Amino acid sequence: MKQPNAVGDLQLGERYINMDYMFFGSIAGSPLMRFFVSYDIACQWHINIWRRMLYYRDDTITIDGTGKFMTFLVPKFRLPAHIEACNLKFSFHLTHNVGQTDGEAPERGWADANPLARSTKEMGPGFRRDMMDDHFNDWNHKKIIALGYMMCRKVEKAVPEMTRMREALADMEESLGPGPVGEWTTMAVTWEADITAQNPFETMHKDQHLAKVRVKLAAEAVAWEAKGKEDAGVVKGDMHITELIAMGLQLEDQQVLAFDVAATGLHPTDGQHRAMIERTSKLRRKIVAWTEVQHKFFPALVNVQECEDEARAHASAGQSVPGLRVSDMALWLPSAVATALGADMEGVTIAKAMQEHEYRLHVGQANEVLHEVCRLLLVRTHLYKLKDTHSRGVWANMRSGDKIAALNQQVWRAAAQYRAARTALEALGRVLNKKEWEWTLLPLREDDIRGLPQASFHDPQCKKKRVEREISWIWVNRGEHLEPGDDVAMNEGMIYMIFQERITLKARNDSEEVDLLEEEMWRIRQFLLWWEEWWKAKVDRRGLSEGPQREGETAYALRQAGIQAALAEEFAKEWVGLAGIISRGRAGEDMDDVVADSDEEGSDKSDVGSSGEEDEPIPSLPQRTVKPTYVDEVLVM
Repeated sequence: MKQPNAVGDLQLGERYINMDYMFFGSIAGSPLMRFFVSYDIACQWHINIWRRMLYYRDDTITIDGTGKFMTFLVPKFRLPAHIEACNLKFSFHLTHNVGQTDGEAPERGWADANPLARSTKEMGPGFRRDMMDDHFNDWNHKKIIALGYMMCRKVEKAVPEMTRMREALADMEESLGPGPVGEWTTMAVTWEADITAQNPFETMHKDQHLAKVRVKLAAEAVAWEAKGKEDAGVVKGDMHITELIAMGLQLEDQQVLAFDVAATGLHPTDGQHRAMIERTSKLRRKIVAWTEVQHKFFPALVNVQECEDEARAHASAGQSVPGLRVSDMALWLPSAVATALGADMEGVTIAKAMQEHEYRLHVGQANEVLHEVCRLLLVRTHLYKLKDTHSRGVWANMRSGDKIAALNQQVWRAAAQYRAARTALEALGRVLNKKEWEWTLLPLREDDIRGLPQASFHDPQCKKKRVEREISWIWVNRGEHLEPGDDVAMNEGMIYMIFQERITLKARNDSEEVDLLEEEMWRIRQFLLWWEEWWKAKVDRRGLSEGPQREGETAYALRQAGIQAALAEEFAKEWVGLAGIISRGRAGEDMDDVVADSDEEGSDKSDVGSSGEEDEPIPSLPQRTVKPTYVDEVLVM
């Protein structure tokens, strides 16, 4: 709803002084005691909000905080863009008594108000604000008369979801056992009561990404150099061996051009062909320049590369030596030297410290690429949902398919980078006698690259028709420095599946959603009945004498009272049977049968097909029936 004084003009964006004025002005004088405040940047905005309120020294926007509780949250759609700390402290998912509220309601009204810009931009300030007030009043009125249908549909969706989440939670607890689940549930309850306690939703071990590993290696190199204990041969000129290896890893990633070539198709355009030639030539020059620096650290590699050239010339049997593709140019990193065989490699010696540096860099690279694969899979799941929901017609489906195909190319490219990093780790692991990577970084098969199975929970029909597979290992965050069989690591993966994937949280939030809907329906009807009596109390309140003025005011007040009574009666008719659905859902009955019975009883309210076929079109929401006489009354009013 649009509150009085809750909408205002901005001069230089969403500055705190503007947002503070509208926020305090909208809740000033409110008798409410508990507020859930949803704002895109609530994590920053709320920090000094009370200090700013006192600084303004304005009674109209100063509220008495005695007995009031404020909970500041970030809307669900925008929260993933924030840092992990914000995702833990300002999440609707981790907050009690909000149900399935997403916090995006303040934004939805702008889609209806944006078209006003074409006419209001030519108006003066006074007339423009009057027109905006009229529009927002109409918005509030339309929301009120639609409450009956809206609440009915929300209950019919929330109750089956509540029962399904309870079943999913029971299945998960049964498979994992009561011990770990009870331990983590106790931690969650303790954290909700005291946020200074250990947070079960925060990962206890962080993956080491490439940038973080390079920072540590650089800091260690500076420390060893300051002590004068740096190994001989690790610095040539102004370059450290870790910098050389890091540059080699970047070149190795850029060599994965086969995916880009395949993505252009059989008939690339001139622009695509030009871009591929320029990119390949530039990469070849980079590799040549890097190789010259590499020879300073490992002079014996010059002989190895000369032997390679002679072998290719001999294989050509006297013919001209074909050019070597840039993707096939060997970089001869320490991991490649460790696995190479032949007499040519006998003179190449790699210090253990250099192999250790590359090993650590590859661990960070593999973790980083693995997180990139998960991120891309989440984006792909979102695109699939958008395509199924909104794409209609050949043009829309082709564009959606092109976007998904391009994203798949990125997924396979990242998977190839991970496999290359793991191959190097396998070679270095044998030399350095390291085994922990075998458990933390498993082989990435084609079948492992799949989205989260919990995504199908949002589509009940999809969940019933498809066989649910267990979660892929790429979604279980084991972290660093964990040995095989480590209970901490196993619990880390379990907590990710149970809590981070919201099976437990969603079961709780769905139950709260049903409770809130039931309470809200009761309050809506009580408010309408109170509003009816409020209008009736207006009759003859001014004590006017008999005449047209008194008759007109009496007729108007009674008419408004009749409208509120009619709305209350209409809502009660629309909500017939909802109490039974809620009670049967709480009792754990099969809600598919309950909803089916409800649809049969009120077939005029639902147009959903019952064939259950995979290719059944998505049903459209039924139109809410409104009596023509009531519409006429509203228009006349």
